[in-house]
Amino acid sequence: MIYGYARVSTKQQAKDGNSLEAQEQKLREHGAVKLFVDSFTGTKMERPEFNRMMLELKSGDALIVTKLDRFARSVTQASDLITTLIDRGITVHVLNLGILDNTSVSTLMRNILLSFAQFERDMIVERTQEGKAIAKLKPSFTEGRPRKYKREQVKHALQLLSDHSYKQVEAMTGISKSTLIRAKRDYA
Repeated sequence: MIYGYARVSTKQQAKDGNSLEAQEQKLREHGAVKLFVDSFTGTKMERPEFNRMMLELKSGDALIVTKLDRFARSVTQASDLITTLIDRGITVHVLNLGILDNTSVSTLMRNILLSFAQFERDMIVERTQEGKAIAKLKPSFTEGRPRKYKREQVKHALQLLSDHSYKQVEAMTGISKSTLIRAKRDYA
């Protein structure tokens, strides 16, 4: 059996050909019959579909992934996993590398590429933290997503609640009941 595994960090991820649709298409084009798909960050160990696939794989099967970093992010995790799969008699085919084996050259190449993937991820985290630290120095910094409604709009909607139901106020202002309840709690 030829299995395919695709993973994205978020459902909307679509850069560099990493979208689920692009990965699934490439896997099917290369013969994957059964696909397993996860939408979890590579740093998380809870990958339910990956775990299901690992239980199904048996000697003589093949596993296809589009890129090494879709498989795992840490060098040791991926290297150990690939070695284990190959030792179990499972063919591991990374589309942008080829079929992997446990020869010294193949092990060296995958460890170098995994090191670059881990380095890239670490640099993204570092740059994000630096940017956030700089942004926090500004007096106008606010954590999280910008508010959809201005404070005055929410206060007006709360005043309307004295004469109208949540449903009516929501229809008049467009502010959801949950936002109104949260605002009422915060202003109390």
